[in-house]
Amino acid sequence: MNSNQQWQSVTWFDVNEHQADQRIDNFLMSRLKGVPKSRIYRLIREGQVRVNKKRVKAETRLQSGDQVRVAPIRYEQKQDTDIPMSEHVAQGLLSRIVYEDEGLLVVNKPSGIAVHGGSGIAYGLIEALRAATGKKYLELIHRIDRDTSGLVMISKKRSTLKHLQELLRQHDIQKTYAAIVKGNVLLDQQKIDAPLLRYELANGERRVSVSKEGKSSQTIWTVEQRFKSATLVYASPLSGRTHQIRVHGLSIGHPLLGDDKYGHNVNYSGPKPRRLCLHAMRLEIPGYAAIEAPLPDDMQDVLNQLAKEK
Repeated sequence: MNSNQQWQSVTWFDVNEHQADQRIDNFLMSRLKGVPKSRIYRLIREGQVRVNKKRVKAETRLQSGDQVRVAPIRYEQKQDTDIPMSEHVAQGLLSRIVYEDEGLLVVNKPSGIAVHGGSGIAYGLIEALRAATGKKYLELIHRIDRDTSGLVMISKKRSTLKHLQELLRQHDIQKTYAAIVKGNVLLDQQKIDAPLLRYELANGERRVSVSKEGKSSQTIWTVEQRFKSATLVYASPLSGRTHQIRVHGLSIGHPLLGDDKYGHNVNYSGPKPRRLCLHAMRLEIPGYAAIEAPLPDDMQDVLNQLAKEK
């Protein structure tokens, strides 16, 4: 059965104790395989998703025993976009685990792999790890963009999921990203304070812009190394908005290299990377030693090219 046929009748899900405290959008993304994320958000907005017969918002958190009802879903499924998950890919991700204990996995995700399946993607990081480890209970604690590389936290226990997500809500986990941005950033350190508003394009793709109607968002930028046409910065988001570092960079005239969504039209004459130059390099979690992932080779190659500029 095709995934766009599978959900064409009313679907019910019962929430068990291991699934409790998940946001409804994340819960549905992990279960409505093949349904685009934009379609899931639209279903929620239009009231076609009910929890215990009540309308919900995307950020609504589920409780054990809840019943989730999803109205019939009809959509055009893109052809030939699914990438089959091979044993080689799944096992390769196991080699990228940089930290593990009884409740937590931290994986150094490569650029180009989504954290979960959906929107025409047959599988993502979480599905691959479940397949490779044989563990049914593995849940994403947070997300990073498909094109961003670096550290992703995954829970092995419900108690760890709840604890670390609460730390994230309280802004007690410090994340540091390495970003290569266009132009010469003048200030050695600055706090970018610009509210961000999420919106949708006509095709359902989500984008973000600076707007007075947006949510409060702050990022600390620290210059690590300057080049003729670009700058390596370490960015620490003080809030967790979608595309925050990318849009904040654009807002001060320094969009990220390789970003095809934000600032790709900004004048730039240096090396052209094949990927978004953003890497989640460091996590500081209360009660844990700092966890780090070195700069990936493709971003290091860009820095080497920049160093050769006259």
